Amino acid sequence: MEIAPGVHSIGQKRGGRVHAFLFEHGEELTLVDTLFDDDAHVVCDYLRGIGRQPADVRNIVLTHAHRSHLGGLATLKRLTGATVHAHEWEADIIGGDRQAQAGSLLPLRPLGLIPFRLGLRFGRPKHVPCPVDRTVAEGDRVGPLSVLHVPGHTPGHLALYSAEKRVLVAGDAIATWPSFGPGWPGFQLNEAEHRQSLQRLAALEPAVLGVGHGDPIATAAAERVHEAAEAAP
Repeated sequence: MEIAPGVHSIGQKRGGRVHAFLFEHGEELTLVDTLFDDDAHVVCDYLRGIGRQPADVRNIVLTHAHRSHLGGLATLKRLTGATVHAHEWEADIIGGDRQAQAGSLLPLRPLGLIPFRLGLRFGRPKHVPCPVDRTVAEGDRVGPLSVLHVPGHTPGHLALYSAEKRVLVAGDAIATWPSFGPGWPGFQLNEAEHRQSLQRLAALEPAVLGVGHGDPIATAAAERVHEAAEAAP
């Protein structure tokens, strides 16, 4: 689904209604996150549907190193030859050398999140490791996007912002599934950092908001980001 001119949201039911985002930049494409499935078929099918091919993807940037967001990475790296970008703290998890840090098993509700709590706790299912080619930090650029370091959900969590199109990809800092809120309850490793990160994102006043889990928001997006910041525990 095109959510702004040259900006596409690619969704998958698995992984908690996870979404990836594709940005056109001339003839080149930049992909943010890679969905859950190892074979990356959802992303590849979408590329074909808009008349593009894997070789057009020149950059892949990961918001963070949780399976829902990097499942298709190894396959897409092989098919595209793209440069893989991530924060330094997440890089060895993506490369398979360290397990992602688990969050709390509480609260139990919403019940639909319990499988994700257990999966993160036990590191299952594992992703196919893939080395990170370039570590990025606050102020860097990936294709047409500015990199924002917004820790809280994880220490190396990133958001990506297109100032030209006023499109913000907030990763798991904000969720719209199973309900709208400041990320999934209990999944923030550092709630104080998470609150500060949400305030930074709200200050951008985006016109369109993409999130890691759930549908993007293209109407009153700035107001919804402020709402998430105010609701953070």
